[in-house]
Amino acid sequence: MTDELTPETPAEEEQPIKQRKNGLYPGVSDELAANMKSGWADTELRELEPIEQAPNAARRRAALSARFPGERLVIPAGNLKTRSNDTEYSFRASTEYVYLTGDQTDDSVLVLEPRADAADGHEETIYRLPRSNRENGEFWLNGMGELWVGRRHSLAESEALLGVPCKDVRELADALKEATGPVRVVRGHDAGIETALTDKITAERDEELRVFLSEARAVKDAFEIGELQKAVDSTVRGFEDVVKVLDKAEATSERYIEGTFFLRARVEGNDVGYGSICAAGPHATTLHWVRNNGQVRSGDLLLLDAGVETNTLYTADVTRTLPINGRYTDLQRKIYDAVYEAQEAGIAAVKPGAAFRDFHDASQRVLTEKLVEWGLVEGPVERVLELGLQRRWTLHGTGHMLGLDVHDCAAARTEAYVNGTLEPGMVLTVEPGLYFQADDLTVPEEYRGIGVRIEDDLLVTEDGNRNLSAALPRRSDEVEAWMARLTK
Repeated sequence: MTDELTPETPAEEEQPIKQRKNGLYPGVSDELAANMKSGWADTELRELEPIEQAPNAARRRAALSARFPGERLVIPAGNLKTRSNDTEYSFRASTEYVYLTGDQTDDSVLVLEPRADAADGHEETIYRLPRSNRENGEFWLNGMGELWVGRRHSLAESEALLGVPCKDVRELADALKEATGPVRVVRGHDAGIETALTDKITAERDEELRVFLSEARAVKDAFEIGELQKAVDSTVRGFEDVVKVLDKAEATSERYIEGTFFLRARVEGNDVGYGSICAAGPHATTLHWVRNNGQVRSGDLLLLDAGVETNTLYTADVTRTLPINGRYTDLQRKIYDAVYEAQEAGIAAVKPGAAFRDFHDASQRVLTEKLVEWGLVEGPVERVLELGLQRRWTLHGTGHMLGLDVHDCAAARTEAYVNGTLEPGMVLTVEPGLYFQADDLTVPEEYRGIGVRIEDDLLVTEDGNRNLSAALPRRSDEVEAWMARLTK
């Protein structure tokens, strides 16, 4: 990684250029500064077409405006976060900002300013950084200038792409300090914006804004469904990639699996939608095993829970539990088939008008029946379900909403989400599992260290559901045949 411009003045070495927002660096000669101001081609992009999701984002902003008439609404994209010293994590814009704009630019802020007559809605503005200034040397002397981090869109280009007027974000904090009237902000993404609004906002009112935007995302439009299908399709190819290199993973570790899937995610999308769970052997009993530093052994199972995030930030979330050597043992197959049967029951319960909890209850009942049948818990089944005793081995809920966040709509009210009703356009996961911890003395020794989860992404349709991840085999015999084909 290239270091920043080395200063000629020793006293300045301790102060990184990144902290200098404007002005020439003291160690730069006048001749070099003058030279760097000129001789640059005009790179302004003209006749740009709006991004594909611009009309959808406009409709979402209109719904937001109608919900909060007469109030100023502030939705930040967020800022870069330091990873170590002077390096940052890769930026991921806030879900709320992306949902309302289609943009992903750090430091940007969407502001809906109420018109004089509240009935007339809001004036919409996106505040963002303009092109780097070449007159004052910002573009090459500031560590966040375009010479260091790459070209960004001009304000005019951004307006054309996003369909929203754009202004310099450096003017926003002062404008917000002078603002009058009710204000709401989506918190947790931009401390500077929140500070500017300190005496104008309340946690309760801001939470109402966050909750509204979370619930608004529950039903996906056609663009979003298309992006989720893209994410799933890439994820399927990523799973195929992993199966083809399981022999190399055996020679190294779970990280070979993680890296293999990550390559597909970066080539076909923006990133992984969450930390990939590449859990081999007893690690499969840890729900969110993301250390991925364990051994991969023939005869064990691999629980792979991973999802590609598209370039528009919609993510898949798929799990398969695979026999590392290509064949399930009799006990592994028995447990796997029980989870498959539970998932089948859950998927059958996904339909418009059904309660959100129905698919969870259907899956839990099947798993409980199996646990009682195997003698691992004393029945009858109704007693076990009433007391929740099956949760020792089933552990988690059977699914969640999916979209821009892997656990989408998480701020929604209970009555609108887990106690709500399924509607066409909702996308959710169905993911039952059984997990027998390696140190669980309540089950026979041969069960210990086996974990199985099967997860698919379901779109609620007008007459039932569509499995977006159906291209990835689920039934145990189909999984074995699929793996055999890929490893010939």
